[in-house]
Amino acid sequence: MSDIPERWTQASVYPDMWADPDDDPRDSAEAVVEGELATLQDYLTNYRLTLRMKCEGLNPEQLARRSVPPSTMSLLGLVRHLAEVERDWRNWIAPGDPEPKLYGAGDGDFEGAAAEQALVDGAFADLVREQAETDAALAEHPDLGARVGREDTVIRELLVHRVEEYARHCGHADLLRECIDGRVGQ
Repeated sequence: MSDIPERWTQASVYPDMWADPDDDPRDSAEAVVEGELATLQDYLTNYRLTLRMKCEGLNPEQLARRSVPPSTMSLLGLVRHLAEVERDWRNWIAPGDPEPKLYGAGDGDFEGAAAEQALVDGAFADLVREQAETDAALAEHPDLGARVGREDTVIRELLVHRVEEYARHCGHADLLRECIDGRVGQ
């Protein structure tokens, strides 16, 4: 008997996909995205949905399960990390003193990802709140070429960096989920 889960998918149309096209919330054929800002926001929305999809149906122990030693990476750690970096990006453009870290110094986002329902619920609530607050802060700057904050950061750079961060971590989430229960797909 092996501890390695058997690979599987819920998709039937394309067996290497996470979900069938008709069931995929990221696939909105009706919405036509035009313009640079709308395109960046659409990609960000879809990567955010992908992360949530990769976490769906898992219990706290599975969400907190670490990848391979010595890594501290887990799906729950990724959720906490992304909440933390949303706050960091907002701190880059906000006037005044930066808001404190959500999970403490260092790797608190990953190190503190324990298999407790309250921590799971808190992490997802933190992520939703931090995303909304950062989205609102950036919406105040519709000019993608505008420079903002203490370091004169270009709004476009912040948006592209957010897409890149979620995309990279969704790749991690693919591998983590497959190791947990064998589910594969985009």
